[in-house]
Amino acid sequence: MRLGDRIYGRPRAVSACAAGLALLLALGLIGGPTATPADGAQRAKVSRARPAGPAHRAQRPAYWGAWIGKQLTGEQPPWDMRPVAQLESILGKGMSLVGLGSTFADCTPAPCRYFEFPKREMDKVRAYGALPIYNWSSQESAVNPSLTTSMPDFQLSDLLSGRYDAYIRRFAVDARNWGHPFFLRFDWEMNGNWFPWSEQVNGNRPGEYVAVWRHVHDIFSAVGATNAAWVWCPYAEFKRKFAPLAPLYPGSQYVDWTCMDGFNWGSNPTNPHKWRTFGSIFAGTYKKLVKRIAPDKPIIVAELASTGAPRAKARWIREMFGQLARRYRRVRGLVWYDQVDRGIDWLLESSPEASGAFARGIANPAFQANVEGTATAPILPPG
Repeated sequence: MRLGDRIYGRPRAVSACAAGLALLLALGLIGGPTATPADGAQRAKVSRARPAGPAHRAQRPAYWGAWIGKQLTGEQPPWDMRPVAQLESILGKGMSLVGLGSTFADCTPAPCRYFEFPKREMDKVRAYGALPIYNWSSQESAVNPSLTTSMPDFQLSDLLSGRYDAYIRRFAVDARNWGHPFFLRFDWEMNGNWFPWSEQVNGNRPGEYVAVWRHVHDIFSAVGATNAAWVWCPYAEFKRKFAPLAPLYPGSQYVDWTCMDGFNWGSNPTNPHKWRTFGSIFAGTYKKLVKRIAPDKPIIVAELASTGAPRAKARWIREMFGQLARRYRRVRGLVWYDQVDRGIDWLLESSPEASGAFARGIANPAFQANVEGTATAPILPPG
């Protein structure tokens, strides 16, 4: 997804619309129905009683969680963990993944201020009982979204030259010293043309993306930061022309999990598309990952959401859970993008219908609740 109004590090002030939503939630005037353990057990019992076959496959164990925005309290998790608790209360189940992230630096104003490894925030996620999924991007924070593909100080060649090695090494050492497992999702959606690390923009050249990924990975390995699980995450294709994936794959020894991002944009005015099902968004990329590019790697869907009216959004969510169980067996983790981005409402808590559909889906015991204490490094799929 494009940067848009997404803020890395501390979020900006909450909008009036989001503040109103937060007030309604706080007063208990909106929210989705929660699923009880008994409901999940009953569904599991019914599932086991059905005939075996592709249409009735049980969901494989999977991590789940959200990358939550600033709409609930004016501050993003894990700087403020209250939104995690609020969303958990709406959905009726604890998360096993919590998203957070940063750019390399904030260069507004100069000189650039480089973001350190967020030990305190990672501790908050761990204390809650979830695994952090850290989204780390080799760029500066952009105030103007139109400039996100033009950052001459953050070309891929700059990273290859060693210009940022001292910063990367310090970040890796701090990650090692923190000592606990976490997902590291580095320079994602590289097959698109909306981030400065894409080979299609910013003066970058073919082959440099893989070289940069290996270079940064080698620095982590050299300092012993083996607690990072490396997540390689292209944007899911749905009949749009993106860069081929195979030349952008760093290789099996440099990747722990593969990944997909994808959104049902619908007819919103910001980025209008046709209404698309989960399958029509992800099927092509999923097939490439499991058949050709990385047949030995588990998959996480690291940014996932749908826009739409309450009933349509709820239907999309229900179909998504059905598709995951039947046709996307290698997907062992998913993260809902629970944010308002450039005015687009991706929120689960925006309607009882949407939150209720999601709550019923993750009530399945296969979707793991708080799991941090059982995780190993590198992180393996659950179950």
